[in-house]
Amino acid sequence: MGRYLIRRILYMLVVILVVSFITFSLMHAVPGGPFDKEKKLPAEIIANLEKRYHLDQPLWKQYLSYLNDVFVPQFASEGPKGLVVDDDFLINIKITNSFWIRWMNFGPTFTSRSRSVNDIFRQNLPISVQLGLMALMIAIVIGVPLGIISALKQNTVWDYLGMSVAIFGVSVPVIVLGPLMIWIFGVTLKWLPPTGWGSKPPYFLGVFPTNLSWDYWRTAIMPSVALGLGSSAILARLTRASLLQVIREDYIRTARAKGVKERMVITRHALKNSLIPVVTILGPMMAGLVTGTFVTELTFGIPGMGKYFVTSITNRDYPVIMGTILLYAVFLVIANLLVDIMYAYLDPRIRYD
Repeated sequence: MGRYLIRRILYMLVVILVVSFITFSLMHAVPGGPFDKEKKLPAEIIANLEKRYHLDQPLWKQYLSYLNDVFVPQFASEGPKGLVVDDDFLINIKITNSFWIRWMNFGPTFTSRSRSVNDIFRQNLPISVQLGLMALMIAIVIGVPLGIISALKQNTVWDYLGMSVAIFGVSVPVIVLGPLMIWIFGVTLKWLPPTGWGSKPPYFLGVFPTNLSWDYWRTAIMPSVALGLGSSAILARLTRASLLQVIREDYIRTARAKGVKERMVITRHALKNSLIPVVTILGPMMAGLVTGTFVTELTFGIPGMGKYFVTSITNRDYPVIMGTILLYAVFLVIANLLVDIMYAYLDPRIRYD
């Protein structure tokens, strides 16, 4: 397993480098630039701006300089205690009392002189991660049991009810469900705040809120449910189809013929194998949820990463685009690695030697 993990980590680094190269190439292949506005700036000002942000250099030199800032550790003589994410969202590792290593500097943003890309990540990425993790938990808690019940009660009222909920979750997008929930629970009943998010920096480990008050949960309920309901519907349908296929296998009939209790047949033999397709889709689903969903954040007025990513594309804000896509790639490859590790637990025939 150790050798497999080392090999996978090396592959992950290669994948991230390839993603960075493709993203960088596509950004600069699109016509226009970060300083092409509706009101055209004088050529002298554009030249000064490009010089300031090193956009006047050859593309290969810009790309290598970006890789150096993000991936190559920078040495420092002082810093905070331990391995932490500092106020600028830079990773700091203490080697000795007077020797530090820092990296993950994503550079400045072209749309704001007072903020860097690290500032945007420090303030907004934790909110997207919190929202995504809660939506993922809701998707798992609702979707997987719903699929199991529908499969075990096939062609009964429970099956029809469960699949109706799944079809509703797939058919109704967040752009419709979100305003509907705001109107019912936020405006009419006034049970929950219609917009906003209840956590602010500083965050534990740079991501998790330190104050889990009731006000925090009240602001998180509606957006988490709205975002997680669609994913729960996908998990429910996939769990049902996979479990129905597994319980018709020969080894399930053999276990029943030996007199094994039905609950043991389902939990020990059928359920673990049926969850392999579910775990497979959880990898990219988790990466997509935790990196921010623009529609959900815009609907509920949540200051996450979705808004900045979309606006960075229209503004040709290259550092924000690169940083966001690289973070998404990191989340995705880590999630896929966790999925592969889960395979070995769910199916004893899978071994990584």
